[in-house]
Parts: sequence; structure tokens; C-alpha cells
Amino acid sequence: MTTKILSVDDELDLELLLTQYFRRKIRKGEYEFFFAHNGIEALQKMLEHPDIDIVLSDINMPEMDGLTLLKKLNDRHNPALKVIMVSAYGEMSNIRTAMNNGAFDFAMKPIDLDDLQVTIDKAISEIAFVKQTQKEHGQLVDIKSDLALAAEIQLAILPQQFPPFDDLKSVIDAFASMKPAKDVGGDFYDIIRIDDDHIGFTIADVSGKGVPAAMFMAVSHTLLRLAGKKKTNPVDVITESNNVLAAESFDNMFVTLFYGVMDVRSGTVEYVNAGHNPPYILRSNGTLETITSSKNICLGVIEDYAYTSDTITLQKGDSIITFTDGVTEACSTTNDLFGETRLEALLPTLSGETAKGLVDKVLQAVHTHAEGAEQSDDITMLTIKRL
Repeated sequence: MTTKILSVDDELDLELLLTQYFRRKIRKGEYEFFFAHNGIEALQKMLEHPDIDIVLSDINMPEMDGLTLLKKLNDRHNPALKVIMVSAYGEMSNIRTAMNNGAFDFAMKPIDLDDLQVTIDKAISEIAFVKQTQKEHGQLVDIKSDLALAAEIQLAILPQQFPPFDDLKSVIDAFASMKPAKDVGGDFYDIIRIDDDHIGFTIADVSGKGVPAAMFMAVSHTLLRLAGKKKTNPVDVITESNNVLAAESFDNMFVTLFYGVMDVRSGTVEYVNAGHNPPYILRSNGTLETITSSKNICLGVIEDYAYTSDTITLQKGDSIITFTDGVTEACSTTNDLFGETRLEALLPTLSGETAKGLVDKVLQAVHTHAEGAEQSDDITMLTIKRL
């Protein structure tokens, strides 16, 4: 690329000197020179050619001197523009002022053109670095914007209305929350309507973090929702989803999840726990029960794995509390995990809460425990309460 250089000097013979010395680079298109005789003319040239890279400016000039010009150029806040000041040897105080005010380098009169060449080359190298940095910064801004949009899309595909079904408001209460550790996350939850008497619900945690996990999350969520709308047997839903994920799995990614099908009239829940944290049952009297730990493997590991299901029953006033390990593994500034013990101590005190109140108070306790420590994992909860 051509380096554009503006020479600002009231000595007219400098124009001839520069064009003669750098004639080969000018002919090859490496350099392009512009000339002005004072600061005012220089600013006009900068308006006409805003892509000028280097300004070679004398200090002592009529109408507007070089130090004033330097200040005007600094006001543009363009780090890719480099100003080289030129002055007589006896004006070292002005050179020092110029350097303190942001000049890139200086040259002494009479100009040693070989030395000037070295200075220009150094400026070109610095300009290339700055422009590359600006380009990368622009790319990062674009990526950040894309990630923000992706986060909005990710949340949009998850249920946001609770309870999700108007005709079941007198039968069940539900609430969920997902807070990614990064811009986008790998956790997800869902509640789907299967038929008049059955709903399917799930909470899941994809391996990994960031964009790859978010993409795998979207695929997993879609597969489960499609299969869940067709089948009432949770084993069939999980088996179908697992076979697709295992066949198409990239980079050994997998997903742990708890998937249940609830008969909203009887409170019976048939579920498959595929390597996920065991949920809790909070009885209406404040008794807390832990669902048996999973003997199934995660989804996306082995095709045609024989998943098994279990059954629980929610009585009126009982809640099932599902969560990802971001809740129990939330870490304080002293590296102390929130842990199952704190969660199991807190939940019995919340038996009278709505589903939203229960989730909110657990997450508030997790937030208080973290004491401002950086969140290291996605934090997700889903609670369903039988009314």
C-alpha cells in the first residue's frame, strides 16, 4: 500500500529535495508526497486527503507554526497518524515540547535524508501495527455485537411466560431462570404441552462453554422439543434425541439432562435422568427429598443406549426443583462452593413460596454467597409446583 506523506515547510527547496531523494519510491507507488507551506495549508490538505499517514512538519512557519499544527492534529485522535517534527539544532526546547505533546519523532536541519528514511520506515511500521490493531478491535466489536444478538435469540427460544399454559394455572405453577457465565451459554430448560393432561419439562447442561456450547444447546433443545411433542414416554424422547446427537456429535460434546413427563391431574412424573444433578422434591410440609441419582449416561455419547425411567408423584403443594451444577458449584471469593449442603438447608424454608419465589430466593442466596466473585458456569433452575 502507498504511504501518503505531507511535508509542511515554508522552505520551498525542501519539496524538490524530498521528491528527488525519494523518486524511486514515488515511481514504484510506495510513497506519495503532498506539500504545504504552513499549518493552515496543512489542515486544508488533511481535509482533502484524510488518509495521509505521516506529517513531516517544520516548527517555525508563518500563519500557523508546527506546534500549533501538532495540537490540531492531536485533536483528531487518530493514533495511525504519525507526526515527525523538523527543526534547527538550536531549538531543542521546541523539539522537547513537540515530543511531550505527542510527536512521533523528530529530524534536525539540515535534514539527513538517510536518517529521515529510517525514521519514516519506523513510522510506517508503527502505522501498520496501529491499523492492524484497529482492524482487530473492529472485528471484536462486531463479534461482541453478534454475541449479544445470539444471547437474545438464545433466551427467546426458551419459555419466558410462567406459568406457560393459561388453562393450567389452577393446576401447576412453574418458573425457570438461566444466567449464562459468558455472553451465551450451554444450559437450557423447557416446558412443552404434550396433550390435555401431560406436560414435558427438561433442564440440561451442555459440555463446554461459550459459542460451541450454545450451538450444541440449540440443537439439543430443538431435538428434545420435537421428540417431546410426539411422544409421552420419556424414554422414547431421550432415546430418539440421543441417537441423533451421538451420530452427529462434534468434538465429543455431550449434554446432561433431566427430562420428565407430568400428568398434571394426578401429579405423577415419569422421568429420565441422563447423567444430570438429581433434582429435589420439596413437600408441602417442608420435607425435602432427593430424587435417586442417575444410572443413565449423558446424551450424545453412545447410540442406541438403553435409557431407563423412574416415577415420582407430586402431591398438592409439592414442588420439583431442578438445577444445573452452576448453582451448587457457584464459588465465593475464597473458593468456597455454594454446595448441596447449603441448598438442602435453604429449600425446606421455602415450601410456602411460589415457583418464582423459590427460584428467586435460591438464586439470591447463590449471589450473596458468591460475594461478587466471577461467575464460572451457567446458572439455571426450573421449578414446577403442583397446586
